[in-house]
Amino acid sequence: MMDGNDREARIEGLKECCSKMLELIGEDTQREGLIKTPERVARAILDTTAGYNEDPEAILRAAMFKEDYSQMVIVKDIDFYSLCEHHILPFFGKVHVAYIPNGYITGLSKIARVVEVFSRRLQVQERLTLQIKECIQKTLNPLGVMVVVEAQHMCMQMRGVKKQNSITTTSDFCGAFNQAKTREEFMNLLRNR
Repeated sequence: MMDGNDREARIEGLKECCSKMLELIGEDTQREGLIKTPERVARAILDTTAGYNEDPEAILRAAMFKEDYSQMVIVKDIDFYSLCEHHILPFFGKVHVAYIPNGYITGLSKIARVVEVFSRRLQVQERLTLQIKECIQKTLNPLGVMVVVEAQHMCMQMRGVKKQNSITTTSDFCGAFNQAKTREEFMNLLRNR
């Protein structure tokens, strides 16, 4: 966790970087509209990368409950926003998570919190998908976990190939979801939204 002094030091360093960047692209950092921009950008970067300061496993453990339920639990359409580590441009979309309990369940909001923690780091979509799955598997030890992420990437829409309507889908699974029938059940439930 970042203490107040550390946070202020990071803000100051990021402000300097932002001011330099504005100068390098040819902007006047003393222009009225830009005077406070370095501080706003610094605070925004710390907010959008706050996931480095949280422990996703501790979040799940804080709301673990013994329960004999052993059917699929699905939390779908979890909104997320992240920053692509290649261009530091946003990518965003929906995460869908399913797990089959093995004696323990967790609070449903904790699944969304885990998504939030991992998405508030510099990311690639493939790693984000894997990290969510691995965290749930390691912490809850369910019979299986499956994660599907659907996202739009601003690095593809704003620059480069400029493909406005492309959606990237990634998935990862383990345990009971290695069986095609179980995966298909989850995917069918996603389609019926």
